[in-house]
Amino acid sequence: MENSENTNKITILDKYLIKQVIEVFVMGVAIFTSIIFASDTFITLIKQISEYGIPFNIALMMIILNLPAVFVMTIPMGVLLATVMTLNRLSLASEITVMRSCGIGLNRIAKPIFIFAIIMSLLGFFINEAIVPTTTKVSKDLAIWALGQKNIPDGKQNFTFKELSSSAGLKRLFYVGFAKDKILYNITVLDLSKPDTLQVLQARTGATSPQGWNFEKGAIYTIADDGEVLNTTFFEDSVAQFGVDLTNEMNKDIAKEQNFFQLVKYLSHDHSDLDEKTLTSIKIELFEKTAVPLTTIVFVLIGVPLAITPPRVRYNRGFLFSILILFMYYLIRALSVSFAEAESIAPFWGAWTSNFVLTALGVWLYYKKVFTIE
Repeated sequence: MENSENTNKITILDKYLIKQVIEVFVMGVAIFTSIIFASDTFITLIKQISEYGIPFNIALMMIILNLPAVFVMTIPMGVLLATVMTLNRLSLASEITVMRSCGIGLNRIAKPIFIFAIIMSLLGFFINEAIVPTTTKVSKDLAIWALGQKNIPDGKQNFTFKELSSSAGLKRLFYVGFAKDKILYNITVLDLSKPDTLQVLQARTGATSPQGWNFEKGAIYTIADDGEVLNTTFFEDSVAQFGVDLTNEMNKDIAKEQNFFQLVKYLSHDHSDLDEKTLTSIKIELFEKTAVPLTTIVFVLIGVPLAITPPRVRYNRGFLFSILILFMYYLIRALSVSFAEAESIAPFWGAWTSNFVLTALGVWLYYKKVFTIE
């Protein structure tokens, strides 16, 4: 009968702690997501609208599609804030002291919080593997589609539009017979992007796609400065990268568009077409797919001992400790990633160094706190 009562008390304690942690966790995720949205994502939105001419509704949809990737980052932050704030408040209210007097040690108090952290870590890994690659790909395709569609005035006949170079000179001139349902008919493109030659593309139809401009049933003429036709190519279907060039920007999403196992398979093939810096960045992203979700557990390991406040302290230090831990984590992470991108250290260490450093510190603090309390 006594064992049954003890088991019931432990169950009540678990429910009590988890309830407190979840309440702060939800608030923490909302706060950190809002901060990232306001500081980084909102600036990206304004840039896409002003610089690239992407419509507001399309840019907003792209931001919504990027939210899962933001959640992967804010879940560990929310768990850290919930751990430190909850335990610090219980410590200040002497509830930790009461639990100790009942024979409940720090290990038992922290058990439900560690279980919650493991679940959130698995949730972060699932979002990063199953949702983020799809939403990132859709967001990228939507951006390229919007950039192409902005130049197509539906229903207009016999019109031209031009593409300027970085020096504001004419790069390409498009002549279109008419446009209907976002498809261009009777197209002529004068391409001045290559020095000493002029390329003339003529096609019956054309339309934009995530891969570029799709032209059907046409020919490409390469003409020298003296008017000599150097080459003539006929085609049934051709794809050309006309319009705003986002190739370098979009290549950064190669790793995010694939899950861990797809990325491992991708890296197993030869990629001589990629420069060493891009390849290193992709390898860092691969290791971060496991390192970032596991940061949730690392934050709890270091957060629990820091949250137990000495009796003489009469104010909640939880939020301050959370900010300091996050600052330390991202400082170490930024440095290690920079060293890895400079090839001073291996990509694995670039992604995992911050976790290893905080884990070592957390184990030492946790052992010290348990030894002191017990």
